[in-house]
Amino acid sequence: MISRRTTLKSIALAAFAGVAVSAAGLSSAEAQDKELKIGFVGVTSGPAAAWGTSNVRSMQTRAEWLNEKGGVKIGDDTYKITIVTFDDQKDPKRAIAGMEKMAQEGIHYVVGPNVDDGAAAVRPVAESKGIIYFPYAFPKELYTPPASNAVLGMVANYQSAPAIYKYLKENKGIKKVAFIAANESDPLSQRDGGVAAAKALGLEIVAQNDTYPNDTRDFTPVLTPIVRQKPDLLVLSGVSPGNAPLLIRAARELGYEGLISAETAQDATVLQEGAGDLANGFISVGGASTPEIRSAEMDEFIERYTKKFGEYNDESNTKVYALDYIVETLKANPKAVEDVEEFKKTMDTFSAPNPYVKDGTLKYVGQTSFGQKRQLSVPMVVTEFKDGKFETLFVGEVD
Repeated sequence: MISRRTTLKSIALAAFAGVAVSAAGLSSAEAQDKELKIGFVGVTSGPAAAWGTSNVRSMQTRAEWLNEKGGVKIGDDTYKITIVTFDDQKDPKRAIAGMEKMAQEGIHYVVGPNVDDGAAAVRPVAESKGIIYFPYAFPKELYTPPASNAVLGMVANYQSAPAIYKYLKENKGIKKVAFIAANESDPLSQRDGGVAAAKALGLEIVAQNDTYPNDTRDFTPVLTPIVRQKPDLLVLSGVSPGNAPLLIRAARELGYEGLISAETAQDATVLQEGAGDLANGFISVGGASTPEIRSAEMDEFIERYTKKFGEYNDESNTKVYALDYIVETLKANPKAVEDVEEFKKTMDTFSAPNPYVKDGTLKYVGQTSFGQKRQLSVPMVVTEFKDGKFETLFVGEVD
């Protein structure tokens, strides 16, 4: 007969064994499922929502894909990626709050913000809290010494504008250029860069001081005097995806027959819905991929993105890169997982295969523009809108 004491002892031993097994199992699971949090702080609502939405969707699609493959191996550890997002509503104060939230969660790598004001506003938080961030904003002071925590995620307007205007001068015969911009620091800065590039090419500037509030919906009054100047090229400096079709439609309905361009990426669906055939011929900086240069992995990314969200934004050809740059740089120097100074050390010599184009390389550039490598190398693809989609006009690169 088994005594009560023996029974209790057996139960205790069994319970202890269960705890030990659970602990062992937990330890094993933890070893397999370390978490790598990557943040996003940027605009996902309002007229400029397409910029940040493209970021978030690209990150989520790529993270899900990498996690499906078993995560990413960094040093001796394997990580599953978690994307933490914050909509700053294109408000610098909210951008600061978003970056502080990332710091509180121990996140060291953040994609965004998407506009100049937000990118500048979060700089003190990023530098004081040890965060490397990847803005889609163009002010050079963010990327030139002594600044060192911001990495430009795309081609800047002062890099693309000279290439676009030169191409149009040589191939379309443009001579007169007009600029229009929203009355905000981001588009005004891009306008000034565009004016300088046009002047350097010997083009005549017939309008450069015309502006509009960003919430404008009737652009006829501001465009009327510009159209009267009969420019060969109308540049929509820093135009948001929501405003681009409205400006294009208003210009065409006023009888403007010249070329229209922008150095900001746009959304084909928004253009088609807002301007239809009137947007045909619109020139802008597109996603960093074309059918001619993209890899099979890029094709799969587009397929996964479309399946996940029911549509695809061409700008995501560029926005997909940030997460890969972060992950691949951490692979090159695992110490950087917790120490952004190690990340900075690695940037100067970093290179890895580019999964999204044929025979491409991931590397940091920007030495010419910023005096240090604080820019992602992505192909500079300039596109022309035609019948609901973007077609490649030409491809370039930044050093």
